[in-house]
Amino acid sequence: MQDRPTAVELLEAVREFLERDLMANLDGRLQFHTRVSVNVLATVIRELELGADHDASQRARLVAILGDTDATTDVLERQLAAALRNGTLDATQYAAADAHVRATVHEKLLVANPKYLEPDT
Repeated sequence: MQDRPTAVELLEAVREFLERDLMANLDGRLQFHTRVSVNVLATVIRELELGADHDASQRARLVAILGDTDATTDVLERQLAAALRNGTLDATQYAAADAHVRATVHEKLLVANPKYLEPDT
């Protein structure tokens, strides 16, 4: 860990500059690419802020479903996918897998684009 400014603070400063100062003075293709850059930076910031907690939650859910404490999260995901394909989960495991998939998608949307989670108005 470095001193301040943190990586998130640095990325946020660049994002704000692009969005507030630069984008208003651009048009067309350059404005579009600046907007894309702002969105990419916002996603990276959310990943840095939320990623570790989401990874830990995902792993805990997978271990609770499958009971394998030695496997990596990637291996556990593949094991769960295989169990779902093969129909080898019992009713309790299946319900936990359903909750896991929903929670994982929710966490991924919190990073990728939290606006997708906002109710329609």
